[in-house]
Amino acid sequence: MEVRTPIPLTSVENSLTGRVCWTKIEGMGPTMDQHYQPDTDKLLTGVSNGVLTIGFNRPEAMNALHPEMLTGVASLVTLASADASICAVILQGEGRAFSAGVDLKVLQDIEPACGRIGDLFDGPAREAYLAIRNAQIPVIAKVHGACFTGALELALHCDFIFTTDGTKFGDTHTRFGLRPTWGMSQTLSQAVGVRMAKELSYTARVFKGAEAARMGIANGSEADDDALEQRVAACVAQIAGNSRSAVAAMKDLYGLSQQGDGIEQGLEKELDAEYAGITDTATRLAEFR
Repeated sequence: MEVRTPIPLTSVENSLTGRVCWTKIEGMGPTMDQHYQPDTDKLLTGVSNGVLTIGFNRPEAMNALHPEMLTGVASLVTLASADASICAVILQGEGRAFSAGVDLKVLQDIEPACGRIGDLFDGPAREAYLAIRNAQIPVIAKVHGACFTGALELALHCDFIFTTDGTKFGDTHTRFGLRPTWGMSQTLSQAVGVRMAKELSYTARVFKGAEAARMGIANGSEADDDALEQRVAACVAQIAGNSRSAVAAMKDLYGLSQQGDGIEQGLEKELDAEYAGITDTATRLAEFR
């Protein structure tokens, strides 16, 4: 029998729930908010009701991605995963967009080889998407305005994507003579199927949130930003009411399903996996007696 041990959870001394404090504001909030202080002003963080929100903070540039933003996301998600008081992470963008993707101005300072943008971005991006995928808690992409290429790759690694009908999406690698290195060929094809993924990548066409939801890229698409806010809040509230350890086990098991095993082998792995961290079963069952 395989024993799968989640990352040990460490409780933070004070409660992180019930209040938002954006850490961009110097000197605001108690010490506990500094627990999630990003290392760059290109990110904002806030904690409310057991949910860590990470915001891309380059609104003047449509939140175009810099390497330190990706490194920051990796560090913050890893920290939240090991914090027993955090049940979910929301990844969002400040201003008019989620993110327009990699900042092309940064790419102008390097010489891409064979269509690769290089280690300047690829290393931090790998840290970010592995942190998202390996986190013991759900990571939710709240996408509005625009979500292109590298930003779409990052969002596709999240557990859910919620968006608005008018949000613009696209994979523009081929338009700029690039090939993906952050997982687009894997995650997009898993979301929409290989044939549709090929069409989106070969044509680099722009599509909107309503179509993204129909294709399976997004879990849902709302009419406007206010409705999106309500949809995401309702989702995380439902998650918060469930067993954190059981949610972690479910995420791990769904991760197993993406390892390419046949259905019979996958079923055996699910049956054999043990999660010693789930200790609240009896208490939760007793509530229904």
